[in-house]
Amino acid sequence: MEKKVMNRNFVILGAILIQLALGAIYAWSVFTPMLADAGWTKTDTQWVFSIGLASFAVFMVLSGKKMPKLGPQKLAILGGILLGAGYILAGLFGGTDFWPILILIGLIGGAGIGIAYVVPIAVGMRWFPDKKGMITGLAVAGFGFGAMFWIKLADNWGNLLDTMGLSSVFLIYGVAFAAMVIIGGIWMKFPPAGWAPKGYEEKQTATGSSDKIEFRSSEMLKKVQFYFIFFTFVFSAGAGLMSIGLMKLYPMEALQEAGLTKLEASAISGTAMAVFFSLANGLGRILWGLISDKIGRKTSIIIMTAIQGIIIILFTYMAGNEILLYIGATLIGFNFGGNFALFPTITADTFGAKNVGQNYPFVFLAFGVGGIAGPILGGMMGDLGNFALAFTITGVFVLLGTLLTILVKSPQRA
Repeated sequence: MEKKVMNRNFVILGAILIQLALGAIYAWSVFTPMLADAGWTKTDTQWVFSIGLASFAVFMVLSGKKMPKLGPQKLAILGGILLGAGYILAGLFGGTDFWPILILIGLIGGAGIGIAYVVPIAVGMRWFPDKKGMITGLAVAGFGFGAMFWIKLADNWGNLLDTMGLSSVFLIYGVAFAAMVIIGGIWMKFPPAGWAPKGYEEKQTATGSSDKIEFRSSEMLKKVQFYFIFFTFVFSAGAGLMSIGLMKLYPMEALQEAGLTKLEASAISGTAMAVFFSLANGLGRILWGLISDKIGRKTSIIIMTAIQGIIIILFTYMAGNEILLYIGATLIGFNFGGNFALFPTITADTFGAKNVGQNYPFVFLAFGVGGIAGPILGGMMGDLGNFALAFTITGVFVLLGTLLTILVKSPQRA
């Protein structure tokens, strides 16, 4: 009797649940004002975020290496336990002491996110080889929308921070994060060997797909195509992360120079970041994934980075006008979100879907490099009174990424 195969739509549900919880790392900013009131410096608050990002990237690589042995389900559940435990213990320690929070939320929570993050991407691509862009876009959109949900719940939607206090919110969030990732992890299983969606095999043969070519990480790291993809991601992510860091500060300055009051400038720039950029970031993850299923990953990245590079350069002329600021924030957010749908899938298309769980973490290290270089460049240029030059420089580098992507071709085995 033929063994019944799980309905692959459960993979979508599990992926979204997991990524909604993992978006916690982008929600960190909602806690920082209360920590500052408790005596933390601004640098202290950013140390937790930075350690979280670093731990995320490093443990994602380790998770990818362990996936063939441990399996995706165990890794997802382990990631959920670590993420939840980090927040729960931080709450139990009182919620305002620097070192416990740095270790528990930054290091341990970041490790949990890194361990679980690649699981829905790797599993989703195996269940949806016909719709890699769609499944990856839906999964990583959960990460983007999750950040907005947790911020709003703690702030003006649920008002949890004001009514319950920081330590209680850490406890509640920790339980929620663990539950969501563990439940989502139940469906994180690879399909049976040889399984394919109905009609896919015929389509694969007809199109001459290169899905059969599989490179291990050690082989991928010797290919020039890896470095073209890696540095394109560095430039694109770095520009986007710099924009996130400056999306309120720089427009506030430009709008005041255009004659607005500080209060008016603050409200407009806040709307640009919290509404236009954030929503476009989440939608970009889904729509770029769907677009790439139609026109291909390489073409999508070429179009995305070309538009992004031009808009970031032009942003120096847009930031001081309310309508143009909203347009610029929307386009930058939309294309920034596209990175997280397109780079996992071009990794799978170029080096094989079977090993994407091991290979993509190495590509994702580019996010860490860009996350250091872009914001630091923006801060340095801001201290020199020249935010515009920072946007121009990063925009040019994003366009360089467009040229690198044009050079990406299917690698051959030695």
